[in-house]
Amino acid sequence: MQRLYQLRRFACDHPDLSPWHITLDHLVLWLAGHEQWVPNTRRANRGALRAFYAWAVAVGHLERSPAAALPRVKATRGLPRPIAEEVLRTAVALADDRVRLMLLLAAYGGLRRAEIAQARREDVHRADDGWHLRVHGKGDAYRDVPLTGHLAAELLDQPPSWLFPSPAGGHLTPAHVGVLASRLLPAGWALHTLRHRFATRVRAGGADIYVIAELLGHRNIETTRIYTRLGHDELRTAVNGAA
Repeated sequence: MQRLYQLRRFACDHPDLSPWHITLDHLVLWLAGHEQWVPNTRRANRGALRAFYAWAVAVGHLERSPAAALPRVKATRGLPRPIAEEVLRTAVALADDRVRLMLLLAAYGGLRRAEIAQARREDVHRADDGWHLRVHGKGDAYRDVPLTGHLAAELLDQPPSWLFPSPAGGHLTPAHVGVLASRLLPAGWALHTLRHRFATRVRAGGADIYVIAELLGHRNIETTRIYTRLGHDELRTAVNGAA
């Protein structure tokens, strides 16, 4: 879903060109032209382009991929940026019922915007330990996330089918979910920082990195480390222990 969004953005920036007439120069200039992108964003867009043109060669649309020679983009380790609790409380208080539920799923369930967009009332199910939400994650993978009693009650109160239906049919796009949430958040905060908040709070509750990775749907533990901010008291205790 994210790669589809990236490819659509590239296509919108080149409305007069067929994808089969794109050259390496077009790709390089597009990736370099977004100065506001952090390295990891540029790296993800490069990956989307390479995957698309590799597919185009495989099915016979092109003989050679113009993206094959794209320069590598070095990944950087991001820093956890959990949303401030007072900012979250204000946003939840100001939101309408639909956007409020989006915020709760990100902050208290750790869902990505694409996972929020695809959530259905039927995904809520009961297990031996309580209510869970079946989350449809990246790469057609899914995971079951335990729900707090309050969030379970909110979801069970929704009508059947998509939690966030689109007027055009189906569900809202991930991009639209992000836009709706961002309208209620101050500058510098985005829906993804609520996911950081979820991971950080789970970590503060004593969960190890493997539990957090499972809840977030991460395959790589190094990715999970980006989401979890250690508290100052933990760091001080560690330093004092070395004294």
